[in-house]
Amino acid sequence: MNAYDALGRDLHTALGRKIAHRARRKRIVKTSALSVTAAGILSAGALASGVLPGLDLDPTRWEILGRGEVDGKASYVNARERATGSESTFVEERDAGLDRYDAFLLHQKTMAAAGSTPDSGAVCTADQLTRAEIAALETVAALVSPGVSQEAGQGEVAAAVEPFGCSGRGYAGERARWVYARTEPIEALMPGARATARRLLGG
Repeated sequence: MNAYDALGRDLHTALGRKIAHRARRKRIVKTSALSVTAAGILSAGALASGVLPGLDLDPTRWEILGRGEVDGKASYVNARERATGSESTFVEERDAGLDRYDAFLLHQKTMAAAGSTPDSGAVCTADQLTRAEIAALETVAALVSPGVSQEAGQGEVAAAVEPFGCSGRGYAGERARWVYARTEPIEALMPGARATARRLLGG
């Protein structure tokens, strides 16, 4: 191998790493910016035109029941699927730049505005939310390997976070399951829960 071959190989490797880094960063932005709570699936066929930025539901498939904005950082749409009559709430949270607890508070406020029934109890403190995420991570890790479906251990995780008794424990369990399934980045968790996630995910 001559010097030009070696240089070309090094440039190719460096470019590949840069592209991979950009792809990871894009996935993090995409997954952390959009939170969807729905009875159905938000598919390409359900997205079309003119409801709210990022929440464009196909009017031939969905009847819009309500919509709104929260603090200029979140949007929601309540809709009924015409074919089945099932009702769903779609939520977009633009939480880039917020710390995780503030992002959680935005989520709670948005779901309340959308008319979603929250967990009972007072809103979780930052410490309660962190401990609930850790409990959820430990629970799902005892059941399945990392990277399994984000629905794995749903009932067991719900039972594990129930004793915290605060509103937001369901959110903590959901985030923990998604991170353990590798569909959300570790940064989606409270800072105090991330070391546990890294240990359980093996990295």
